[in-house]
Amino acid sequence: MSDFPVGTILGYPRIGRRRELKKAVEAFWAGRSDLAELEATAAALRAATRERLAALGLGQADSAIPESFSFYDQVLDAAVTVGAIPARFEDLRSADGAIGLPAYFTIARGEGERAPLEMTKWFDSNYHYLVPEIGPETSFSLSSDRLVREVAEGVAAGFVTRPVIVGPVTLLALAKASDAAPEGFDPLSRLDELLPVYVELLAALKDAGAEWVQLDEPALVSESLPASTAQLADAAARALAVLGGAPARPSILVAAPYADLGETFAVLAAAPVEAIAVDLVRGGVPTSAPGLENKTLVGGVIDGHNIWRGDLAAAADRLEALGRLGAASVSASTSTSLLHVPHDVDDETKLDARLVSWLAFADQKVAQVVTLARGLSEGRDAIAGELDAASAALADRLSAPGVRDGAVRGRALTEADFSRPSYEERESAQEALGLPALPLTTIGSFPQTGDIRQARARFTRGEIPAEDYEEFLRREVSSVVSLQEDLGLDVLVHGEPERNDMVQYFAENLDGFDVTENGWVQSYGSRATRPSILWGDVSRPAPITVGWSSFAQSLTTKHMKGMLTGPVTILAWSFVRDDQPLGETANQVALALRDEIADLEAAGIAIIQVDEPALRELLPLKKADQPAYLKWSVDSFRLATGGAAAGTQVHTHLCYSEFGVVIDAIRALDADVTSIEAARSRMEVVADVAEAGFDHGIGPGVYDIHSPRVPSVEEVETLLRRAVDEIPLRQLWVNPDCGLKTRGYDETVASLRNIVEATRRVREDVSVTV
Repeated sequence: MSDFPVGTILGYPRIGRRRELKKAVEAFWAGRSDLAELEATAAALRAATRERLAALGLGQADSAIPESFSFYDQVLDAAVTVGAIPARFEDLRSADGAIGLPAYFTIARGEGERAPLEMTKWFDSNYHYLVPEIGPETSFSLSSDRLVREVAEGVAAGFVTRPVIVGPVTLLALAKASDAAPEGFDPLSRLDELLPVYVELLAALKDAGAEWVQLDEPALVSESLPASTAQLADAAARALAVLGGAPARPSILVAAPYADLGETFAVLAAAPVEAIAVDLVRGGVPTSAPGLENKTLVGGVIDGHNIWRGDLAAAADRLEALGRLGAASVSASTSTSLLHVPHDVDDETKLDARLVSWLAFADQKVAQVVTLARGLSEGRDAIAGELDAASAALADRLSAPGVRDGAVRGRALTEADFSRPSYEERESAQEALGLPALPLTTIGSFPQTGDIRQARARFTRGEIPAEDYEEFLRREVSSVVSLQEDLGLDVLVHGEPERNDMVQYFAENLDGFDVTENGWVQSYGSRATRPSILWGDVSRPAPITVGWSSFAQSLTTKHMKGMLTGPVTILAWSFVRDDQPLGETANQVALALRDEIADLEAAGIAIIQVDEPALRELLPLKKADQPAYLKWSVDSFRLATGGAAAGTQVHTHLCYSEFGVVIDAIRALDADVTSIEAARSRMEVVADVAEAGFDHGIGPGVYDIHSPRVPSVEEVETLLRRAVDEIPLRQLWVNPDCGLKTRGYDETVASLRNIVEATRRVREDVSVTV
């Protein structure tokens, strides 16, 4: 077996430097291209990635380059590879049992009456994965050879790459029980039946030319999964005993990123595998354990989660500490896959040069790994210049103007700033809003059409004057308001045509932020976002949303929601400064939003939504760290909304949040109304709401906007009736799962019409006079 490379990364962005994969996939979905064209584009992207990583210094023939491409999602890739698909998709298999790419996309996105797999957040990142459905009836078999073919593709081009696949323990630990499974069924109980398929896959990868394989097992670091740490550790020991003992296999690297492995590190040290990757950015250097003497320890010392250039000297120190544990060798790596960061900071032509000197995107992080690897091979003196340059950039960043603003830091806070009048008092005051039972609304955004994107791009390039662009936006808002009135919605939104992104829009209007041109990061499937860069103290130089909210309100006698993005979500969906506690930064954003809410109230906006879809996302994976996080995250929301009058109805929105996990925190937010994802999980959330005795307003979503499916009236009615059966009517709102930005108008209008009709039927049946 070959030695592990002295420097590597755990994964690389797969969407393309200019989102080429997104465009190719969506063209295939729309019928504008065929399967051969899509496959050709994907192959070209994989080839470009291999060439780029080799040019940056990773070895071309030593397995340093990961084979980590995906058309949609790495968890779906693993599930399809081992044949773990729900019964409703079984007919999509080919005659030989294989699951092809069109079937793969159908499982991801749904089709007709076939609902897609549920989607949720990948550990504590802003990436979404598809949740496998596994039950006693699930039949495991090697159903896709795509990863094997990609390895062979690299070999043919002169590259010996390292295939990456989600490991068996994580695949099962992240799965949910299938609809056919008995109550209490645990997908992890199927581990022994799954392992032979992984053994078969390992043999096929070896035959294709793979010398190493990477099994991603981040479940082993999490304390937020149904399985306990002890159960996961035991499953890992059993799984690796089988895989490590396979008669024909590549060498195995087990990667456990996103947090500290804790006591499970000793389990991996004792397992019959050749290398272990540990996250030394989110976790500490582990304690030495028996079995390391014949293993490579891969130190994740370059942050795969954030874009700061970082402290290379400290990273080198951690690698040296890792080397003292007695392992056979030590390698340098990123802490996680680089799918969480953009491709290349050199693509940014408009950022301030000083800011650029503080940054490292994926390509720069690869270069940092290569530098540290050279230090491991040649000694620290060989990289002294690079270490000093990184330290100088860090010192410059900490002392630069705007990083610390006395006016921002001088705003004094009292305990009263974090609370509003009691909910009972607010509920009484808000009766004046005159809302019906089961009020109908949407979450905020309406479809961002090609015309909107084109007009924004032309305005940004200076091709149309500001007054023409503003008139275009006024027409869009007027059209959206008129549409909602025609549909019969009760609380309206202005549709947000002026906003390119729910975080970037605010970042562009707050001091302390910068935005990128090409800093795209995959969010889910073909969807990508451009996280803003929060580098300094945050303040609001002028009102941000008041003008558009006031204009929209002037068009209707119905209530218009003011739409803001909450402080936790602004942090979660930005690249945030790492030189102070997140809670301090969150409070700075909260104060800016508090000022905005005051201005919206003064303009006559009586309903204000402060979105926090990322509240669950940032929850630490270790239970000991969760109380502190929940305290500052809840406090920042309460600080933002604490100045609102009793008669102002404050909404918040959470999506893919696993409501039951953070129910106490959501209650502590003290929002008057909380809307939450529920359609894709078929209203499972209402049981958590009912059991917890949640007594504020709640809008469990009835329309899964992450799928192109149009839910039927009967489907929506079924979801609503389940909600009505479990939650008091006075609390319930009716709304989609999330904003409608990513959908087209035809499907949006059809879906909303069905929602309105389903609501009408339920209202009639519960004898409510509207």
